[in-house]
Amino acid sequence: MRIRTLTSILLLLVILPIVWIGGLPLVGLIYIMSFISLHELLRMKNIHILSLPGIFAMIALGILIYPDIHEWITVETQVKALIFMSFIILSFTVVSKNQFNFIDASFCMLSVAYIGIGYMYFYQTREAGIMFILFAFFIVWSTDTGAYLIGKMLGKHKLWPQISPNKTIEGFVGGIIICLLVSLIFFFQFNLHDNLLIFLAISTVLSMFGQLGDLVESALKRHFDVKDSSSILPGHGGLLDRFDSFIFVLPLMNILPLIS
Repeated sequence: MRIRTLTSILLLLVILPIVWIGGLPLVGLIYIMSFISLHELLRMKNIHILSLPGIFAMIALGILIYPDIHEWITVETQVKALIFMSFIILSFTVVSKNQFNFIDASFCMLSVAYIGIGYMYFYQTREAGIMFILFAFFIVWSTDTGAYLIGKMLGKHKLWPQISPNKTIEGFVGGIIICLLVSLIFFFQFNLHDNLLIFLAISTVLSMFGQLGDLVESALKRHFDVKDSSSILPGHGGLLDRFDSFIFVLPLMNILPLIS
């Protein structure tokens, strides 16, 4: 527990100042985090990040998360480039004589989409305002804390034992309740929305999907029979283990009527 807490503090000391600064330093951080996350995910499928499919997956990921800061790189250009990268990755099924097969290629491309969309919205959410990205952090942290504490005290009914044996229905609901309490503070202090009921409804959805994001990564690890995505963060596992909820929460913050 001491190692886990120390790692969390060090992680915050590195990430929060860069998030606060924003701009190019944040873009650099997002690229580093996304490439590490892609490495962790491909590693589960025994696809090396420095293999040719892994390298082209990194290129595709870099294209996907590239921020909208240059007029000469349009969304249409990015889409065309991603389609081309997909064809290149698929072509390795032929070059490798099916040692790298269609399922492997599909896993690479879905991994790029899964990680890329989440990290792409990391930058876009920060550009909407520092309070929005802080709100995302507190949504995830309060939900995790509430789910853990209330689940530990009151949890009796398993939420999804085949995927995550320790999670309970009571913890799931408790996470949402604590998240809503934190959301009330953000509503009255920082004016992130002009309608309290809509804001609380959005917060509920974000809390639920944040927990779903955690379960999705748990399902991945259970399928590939790994305990953690990596050991890069002592006491936590990998970046995916730490940021799996954000991958679901950040896009939803931009899809739901919150960030205009």
